[in-house]
Amino acid sequence: MEKPSLEINLPNTDEEGKLYVVDSLNNLNKLNVCPDESQRALYEEGENTGDAGENTTESKTRNQCYFFIAFILTLIVSLAVVSFVIFLIIQTRNKMDQISSRLISEKKNIEELKKMNNMILKYLNQSGMKE
Repeated sequence: MEKPSLEINLPNTDEEGKLYVVDSLNNLNKLNVCPDESQRALYEEGENTGDAGENTTESKTRNQCYFFIAFILTLIVSLAVVSFVIFLIIQTRNKMDQISSRLISEKKNIEELKKMNNMILKYLNQSGMKE
């Protein structure tokens, strides 16, 4: 019994098309060699090396990578925002301390000016009475 030749001339097909044809011919050859296990072999091959299986696995891996990258970027951005907020809180507290110290010093100055004003008024009242 002669085996049929599997050599096919593919002059005008691109590389992906050639691979698809070769893969199909290999599947057909497996069906002819072992017809009992043909369905199981094709099913396992579809899971392990099939285009849909690879795309699903690759897309899951790619999605996990994207998720991980997005998660890391979110953490970095949130860390930057929290750091900025803490910086603003510290700056605001420092400004409030400066303002309160200025107010205390101005209050002391105002009290001193009031004392001086009262002393001047007393002096003027005393000197005005003598005349």
